[in-house]
Amino acid sequence: MVHNPAWAAILAATMGLSAHAQTVATPMQPPVPGFAFPQRQTLTFTVDWRVFTAGVAVFKLEQQGTQMKISATADTVGATNMIYQVIDRFQSSFNMQTGCSAGFSKQTQEGRRKVNSDLTFNYAAAKETLVERNLIKGTTKQQEAQIPSCVTDSLSGIFYVASQKLEPGQDFKLPLGDAKGPVEVTMRVEGREDVKTPAGTFKTVRVQPTADAGVVKNRGSITIWYTDDARHLPVQIRAKLLWGTIIFHLQSVENK
Repeated sequence: MVHNPAWAAILAATMGLSAHAQTVATPMQPPVPGFAFPQRQTLTFTVDWRVFTAGVAVFKLEQQGTQMKISATADTVGATNMIYQVIDRFQSSFNMQTGCSAGFSKQTQEGRRKVNSDLTFNYAAAKETLVERNLIKGTTKQQEAQIPSCVTDSLSGIFYVASQKLEPGQDFKLPLGDAKGPVEVTMRVEGREDVKTPAGTFKTVRVQPTADAGVVKNRGSITIWYTDDARHLPVQIRAKLLWGTIIFHLQSVENK
């Protein structure tokens, strides 16, 4: 079996998705006072797997009222398409005042696998609902779980973390809404370092998400580098997994 070298794999691991739901004790913290989300922004990353560029990932952020809308695409390129083609699409949104996610959707086409899923959060009912449709088998499944009063999701979480104080040695926790229930994730702010990408060289702060359950716990590690400035722009993401290492390098930033 050839494993998926593109964004789906890293997104599943980035925020520590769980195999089992956990009891979440830490409440969601709002963005720090004065933090400014971009009005509109497009981040393009090259995705390296082993010794070659395997794909391209693009994140688009756009403010709509109090909501930040995020869409992401991931596509394999070149010879990778002959090994294992990936065409993935992701969408999420969160409240910029509270950080609370409204939901997370994905449409994955990976090799012969085609699955669409929608994860929605109903805070009034303290419930999340996952609906997953297998387009190859023609099947649908639905499951529900209890959630706290506010959670983030796997895509929104990357940009929500940017709104927090990222000071080495000052870790923080956040509740992540997962397919099987909420997970408490610890964001370990490890240190500062310079990172060189196709978009330039950046002074960054290095952050590692960890969890007591899920793929990150026993199967690898995730590291995200944010710029060490007021923007906290994610410029590099690295996933060390059992089947290899994936690295996202920022290629370009457009604020329009």
